[in-house]
Amino acid sequence: MKDSSPDHHQMSFMAAGLMDQLNPKHPLLQLARTIPWDFFESEFAPLYAPIGRPAKPIRLMVGLSILKHMENVSDEVIVQHWVQNPYYQAFCGEVEFQWSFPCDPSDLVYFRKRVGEKGFEKILASSITIHGEKAVEEEVCIDTTVQEKNITFPTDAKLYRKIIVRCLKLARREDIKLRRSYAKEIKQRKLECRFAGHPRNRAKARKAVKRLKTIAGRLVRELERKLPLDILEKLAGDFALFHRGLNQKRGDRNKLYSLHEPHVYCMSKGKEHKRYEFGTKVSITTTRDSKIIVGAMAFDTNKFDGHTLPEVLLQLKRLNALKPAVGLCDRGYKGKSKINDTRIIRPSTTTRDTDSAYKALMRKRFRKRAGIEPVIGHLKSDHRLNKSYLKGFEGDQINVLMAAAAFNFRKWMRLFLLPPKMASFWNCLTGFFIKPTHHGYVMMAS
Repeated sequence: MKDSSPDHHQMSFMAAGLMDQLNPKHPLLQLARTIPWDFFESEFAPLYAPIGRPAKPIRLMVGLSILKHMENVSDEVIVQHWVQNPYYQAFCGEVEFQWSFPCDPSDLVYFRKRVGEKGFEKILASSITIHGEKAVEEEVCIDTTVQEKNITFPTDAKLYRKIIVRCLKLARREDIKLRRSYAKEIKQRKLECRFAGHPRNRAKARKAVKRLKTIAGRLVRELERKLPLDILEKLAGDFALFHRGLNQKRGDRNKLYSLHEPHVYCMSKGKEHKRYEFGTKVSITTTRDSKIIVGAMAFDTNKFDGHTLPEVLLQLKRLNALKPAVGLCDRGYKGKSKINDTRIIRPSTTTRDTDSAYKALMRKRFRKRAGIEPVIGHLKSDHRLNKSYLKGFEGDQINVLMAAAAFNFRKWMRLFLLPPKMASFWNCLTGFFIKPTHHGYVMMAS
């Protein structure tokens, strides 16, 4: 059941108001005045049941989700920091200082499942809207990167051992007596798989992996024979994954790399220090000059970069009604030069007859396009895009959207941390200045 929000106008006789004790010019409080909390209340309220225990306030859950990605911490850590930081509490709508935890960390998991990808897209859209006219440009920069999943580096031996462990747990849970558990032999074969790259150990490790595959296949088939039909039907998805992992070969496509994250796929971006990455492909779209993120999404398959553009442009239209005239991409986006009303521009060779003004324009455009690379770097190092710890593909989508929203919110806050001279220099450089209003602060063109 949806809980009622605290009354911000009702004062307490026992304690002073929280806002009276804090610095009203703090960037986090300025951001809190700018974010449209009432919009989130109206959009997410229908997702709550009319009966049952009252849920936590929507502003609290949205605020914790934003703070988590802005500070690059986990659910458990942000809940602990919330108790210690009065600015966090004011940001989430509290009117008095609280001494207890706002919620259990698992409540954030339930909130993510309740709101889903569409709900977090609305948070990203709000992070774009608060930038005003600066977030609306005719040209955008588009690039892809890899969001790694929190899984171990996949090998055949690890996959077979996990299948064996799951089969043994299932047999104990259902009280199935196996002909043999292979407990002692599995430990021995596991040791033989170590240092498989050494020439002396290569043959022994290859035999150990083959033996582990044989043991895993035996246990899977034995459980399929001995388990009741009703339980087999419930576990059909698990056994399908077991067979998929046992039957795949070296050159197969769409291989299984993880039992608990089967949607993960392998990508190679040509990095010298990291040849293969395992996770999901992510597309990031920024404005050309202001570098505000106006689009972010994950893909469930390893699509060719050029084939991701229609979905990317649809998301831009859905989030902010943005229809860019030009999309600046790298050479990986080969294919169509125009999608709907957006012209796709990629670096290309020029000849002696090419106009010098056109060369200068293209050079300026692609220098601006290169600015998306450090944006992706900050998303990974500062806002949890480097590795997704959330469950499933929907968790990957939510992680991407919240990382982009946190980047935009942090970019908005950074203006209030600049010294006055630097702020005036920034205003002269960009042509925008900050104007205070009764709702907060907005960017206005000079």
